[in-house]
Amino acid sequence: MRRNCQVYDLGLIEYQQALTIQEKLLDLRKSGAITDALLLLQHPSVFTIGRSGTEENIIVSGDTLVQEGIPVFRASRGGDITYHGPGQLVGYPILNLRENHLNVHQYVWNLEETVIRTLGDFGIEGGRVVGRRGVWVGDQKACALGVRISREVSMHGFALNVNTKLKYFTYIVPCGIVGASVTSISKLLGREVTVDEVKGHLLSHFEQVFQRTLQHEGRLDEWLALPSPAGSAEMPLIPQR
Repeated sequence: MRRNCQVYDLGLIEYQQALTIQEKLLDLRKSGAITDALLLLQHPSVFTIGRSGTEENIIVSGDTLVQEGIPVFRASRGGDITYHGPGQLVGYPILNLRENHLNVHQYVWNLEETVIRTLGDFGIEGGRVVGRRGVWVGDQKACALGVRISREVSMHGFALNVNTKLKYFTYIVPCGIVGASVTSISKLLGREVTVDEVKGHLLSHFEQVFQRTLQHEGRLDEWLALPSPAGSAEMPLIPQR
């Protein structure tokens, strides 16, 4: 029997606000108070640096970031530095890996597979690169991936570039890989593709790959008013707007 997974579409939401929701749902999932959940959203422009990352991979000045209103967060996920912004479909699964009979490697493979199949629906051949997480189209990265696992429950996730402003990736060394280039669905197809066009495809493949039954009737209004949890590991390094 397939287990249920609740989908919450948060729209455009600040990174810190989404983090508060993730951490609350993580605690509830670990205690067994809720079922698995998947948050879908977009962020206003923000750079996040994972546990293996360094601020040296930001190659513009702090003044530039302040002038453009782009905060930088030290994140608790794996990986190095990446950019989030409008036009990027971000997914944060809150899944109990043990109940899903997954180890961390299998979980990451499933996330990549979900995105690869989604790209395939648009005639784009995505794939994996040995030693590099995420989904690639040739030598260009289309989807970044970084996760955190706490007591067998996941948070953070993937960021698929749909019609993202790719210029902001030139402000950093993406994922800490010198010479790496980043692409988007819109750039690859040579036409504007919206996040809404992609979302349904991704949900369908997530359901198939993870063998979940997705439910969409839930509401997260109560989480949106929550203050940031005390002691959060993710605080801005560069002031927000």
